[in-house]
Amino acid sequence: MVNRGLGIYGCSVIELQRINFRAGNITPVHNSVDVPFDVKRIFYLYDIPGGESRGAHAHKECHQFLVAASGSFEVLLDDGYNKKIVSLNRPYYGLHIPPMIWASEINFSSGAICLVLASHTYAEADYIRDYSDFKLRLA
Repeated sequence: MVNRGLGIYGCSVIELQRINFRAGNITPVHNSVDVPFDVKRIFYLYDIPGGESRGAHAHKECHQFLVAASGSFEVLLDDGYNKKIVSLNRPYYGLHIPPMIWASEINFSSGAICLVLASHTYAEADYIRDYSDFKLRLA
């Protein structure tokens, strides 16, 4: 049996520091301080056509932290029992997604950029890409 922890209730939106300048703003992100884990990989999603979705998988071990660096999108969170949609539309808010949460990024605005900070380097074996397999692992 997998330790489900708090399920979707273990996912949290975290407000990041904003430093305001007349010429623009900056948001610093510090490893294991602003993000609740050590960041090992950073990537971003962009040029997503309207109506398309991304993600639709869970991780066995990897934590993720998603930020709408530009534009907006929603994240559908599913712990196998409960579902919740979180809207991200400000570059100073991030969503922490712990392992064993099925997550799908949906409803991207035009020009949206999804910045992802991950606790692990890429490992295909960490992904659960089939929802029925995800549900079986929760039993």
